Amino acid sequence: MGRIFEVRKASMFARYDRMAKQFSRIGKDINIAVKAGGPDPDNNPALRRCIQNAKGVNMPKDKVESAIKRAMGKDTSDYEELLYEGYAPHGVAILIETATDNPVRTVAKVRAVFNKCNGSLGTSGSVSFQFKKMGVFKLDPSGIDQEELEFELIDYGLEELGEGTDDDGHDRLVIRVPFVEFGNMQKGLENKGLEPLSAETEWIPLNLVEVSGSDEEDVLKLIAKMEEEEDVQTVFHNLA
Repeated sequence: MGRIFEVRKASMFARYDRMAKQFSRIGKDINIAVKAGGPDPDNNPALRRCIQNAKGVNMPKDKVESAIKRAMGKDTSDYEELLYEGYAPHGVAILIETATDNPVRTVAKVRAVFNKCNGSLGTSGSVSFQFKKMGVFKLDPSGIDQEELEFELIDYGLEELGEGTDDDGHDRLVIRVPFVEFGNMQKGLENKGLEPLSAETEWIPLNLVEVSGSDEEDVLKLIAKMEEEEDVQTVFHNLA
């Protein structure tokens, strides 16, 4: 019984850590969106997207409102979005999206993780050519005719519509569009009264690298360490 309790407790803390990271990431996204386009979501599509994503991870409304108010303050940090590229052990390509108010600190921490985990930090463009930047929207599939929706969204840049799951294993419809069509698809879904559970940009690998056993553990260790860094928003990779 004690062992079961420990497992459940560990799972609870892992879930809490993931939620805290999600809230922090969205808070920074809100900061960037508000400073770029103002605090009114009706006139700021980027902020509207942030609020949708906040709902998707059950971020409380008061926390969202507080993040918007903080972003409007004169003393609030200005976050810069930076992309770092490199390789994990065994030739696995890594892209790291960050939001930082101190690029010098951030690049030092990113480099330190690569070094500690036997990876290497690359230069701009050294890895990103192996990925395609896309807009990815996730919807609750309940009550949606997938074939009809696919036909209707072609005019908004739809490249792929398929099935997937979220972090908790819930079924989702996944819509992918070229990055340049992100705003067009967001507008199209709004016109059809469909509110995404999340709307993100993702780097989709063009080819996958297969490793196994202890080699795979080496790669996953680097990814996990990188995701723990405060300035890191998302880590993408081409591990199969």
